[in-house]
This record gives sequence, C-alpha cells and structure tokens, in this order.
Amino acid sequence: MTLKSVSESTTSRYPSTLVERLGLLRESVRAEGEAILRAADSVSTDAVRAAEWISTVEGCVIVTGVGKAGLVGQKLVATLASTGTPAHFLHPSEAVHGDLGRVKASDIVLALSTSGRSEEVVRIASFLREHSDGLISLTADKDSPLAVASDCTVMVGKHPEACPNGLAPTSSTAVLMAVGDSIAMLASRLRKFTAQDFARFHPGGSLGRKLAVVEQLMRPLGVCRVASVKVSVREAMVSASRSQRRSGAVMLVDENGGLAGIFTDSDLAKLLQDRNDSSLDESIENHMTKDPMTSDVGMLLNEAMAIMSHRKISELPVVDDSGAPIGLLDITDLVSLNDESEGCAVLPFSDV
Repeated sequence: MTLKSVSESTTSRYPSTLVERLGLLRESVRAEGEAILRAADSVSTDAVRAAEWISTVEGCVIVTGVGKAGLVGQKLVATLASTGTPAHFLHPSEAVHGDLGRVKASDIVLALSTSGRSEEVVRIASFLREHSDGLISLTADKDSPLAVASDCTVMVGKHPEACPNGLAPTSSTAVLMAVGDSIAMLASRLRKFTAQDFARFHPGGSLGRKLAVVEQLMRPLGVCRVASVKVSVREAMVSASRSQRRSGAVMLVDENGGLAGIFTDSDLAKLLQDRNDSSLDESIENHMTKDPMTSDVGMLLNEAMAIMSHRKISELPVVDDSGAPIGLLDITDLVSLNDESEGCAVLPFSDV
C-alpha cells in the first residue's frame, strides 16, 4: 500500500459530515445499551448472593478498583452510601502504603476489574479476603486471578467496546456500573430502605426539597389562621385576621382541638358574590368544607403536592395522629419548589 492510499484509508475513518457524526454518536450509545441488555440477561444468582451479603454487612462495604473500574467503583460507593449501605473507596495503590489498615473484620470488600487481572487489585486480594468478612468481585472472567481469590464472583460478561479502536473502556464500564447499581438496589430493598430514609441522606438541592417531609415546609400552627367551628363566619374571619401570617384558608377546630373543617377565601368570595350578607353571621360550620383533605405528619412533601394537584386545592392542613392540626401547607410557599424540583407534581397554579 502506498503512502497516499494509507493516508486516504486513515482519513476515511473520521466522519466529515453532520449525518456521519450523529450516526456515530448513536452507534456508541446503542453499543453500550446493547451490552447492558446482554448483561441483564446473563446476571446470575451470584449477584443475588452478593446483594444479600451486602444487605447484612455489620461494618462497611469497601469498594476497590483501579483505572476506569476504580472510577466506576467510586460512583458505586456513592450509590451504596445514599441507599442505606455505608461504603468507602479504597485505592489499590494507596492500600499497600498503609490504607489496608482501613479494612475491618466486619467489612465486606467489593473489587471491580473487568479483566480480573489488574495487578494492583490482584496483589491485595488475598489480604482483603483474609482481613474482612469476605471478598466479592465483579469481573468478566471467572477463571481470572481476582475471581479465584474471591468468596463470590459476579460475572459481568465480555462486551465489544463502543470505542472505534476497541480499546477504551466504554461498554465494559457501562456494564460494570449497571451491574454494580443493580446489586446496590437489591441490597437497599433487602434493607427495607424507604423514600423517607433516602430523604434523610439528601437534605440539599432540589432532590432534597422534593423528598422533604411536610413538617419542614408547612406553616406552623402559631402563624396559621385558626378559629372555633362554633363561631360565625364574621367572627372567624376577624379572629383569624390576627394571625401573624396571611394564608388563604382558616382551619376550624372542634371543642377537642381536632380539625373539623376548612374555610377558604374562595368560600368567602362566593358568599359575597351571592350578596348573601346575612350568611356572614351564620355559623361557619354551615359554610365550611367538612372533613377536608389533610396531610399526616411525616408525609413526603412530594406526595402532599400530588394531593394538592389532583384535588386542585391551594391549602392542605397537616394533622397529627389525633387529628389535631399542627400546620398548613400553602401553595404560595411551594410554587418555587415546583419550578426547581424536577419531577415534582404540577401544582394548580391557576387556582391560586
């Protein structure tokens, strides 16, 4: 082959048009997706065993790996930690310089290596197994040195890389991450880890706000409009106007302090529009909404917002176990959360 033909052959490997470049992007994504699907079909009971083992760990899950597998391992640590399983990353190179002292007898070690032959990981495998409660490996080859040194080996399979040269870890790392996540998710379920537990570990950002409980965002009773169910509409409105903070509803309580009903500004507007002035001196019990929708203490804010959206209401009382109101969710306090929290229920802004 001449120098010119080599040059032309090399050039032809590189996309020159937008269509070609878009096609290569989609081809890469498809290659990784297909690799994950193949791995899903081949995941064995060894992965179940690994998840069961992790779900009962008394110490921490120590994740180790080098190179791209190590980066996947660091992400897996974050997934485990946020879903109820204490986890830490141990770099194999740092391990032999003193960090092996981090491993305790109550820990489980999870080693990631697609080839199962990464020198840095294989070198410490025996020590990790001996000084922990057990060694689990995620690898493609069950006959590899790492697999042989492990108590449990989860096979992830061998997959063609999305890299055009077949060299850069792409499909293999995507599979490693997907299988690792699946083990973490099953372990989380076996731990009976709930959305409320998840919220405790995610107090910040839009995710934290979406997973907050109603007590964190409600207006406490001391600043809400509250009146006795036995007073007139006029008396209730006068009494409630003395509250520290304006809201669009008055919560009505019975003689035992339980929530008996709710009277909104919309209810008042309807009376005034009907020019039924005499009704202002009637018992508010005749005009309130009895047994209104409520939120229990501990309900996720996202669930409460979904109720408000579905029922098209702008105020939602929060009650304790005895049915007594302890606060009020007001839509005006939640509008900004709806904008910032991706995936939250769409609130009935038109009804505000």
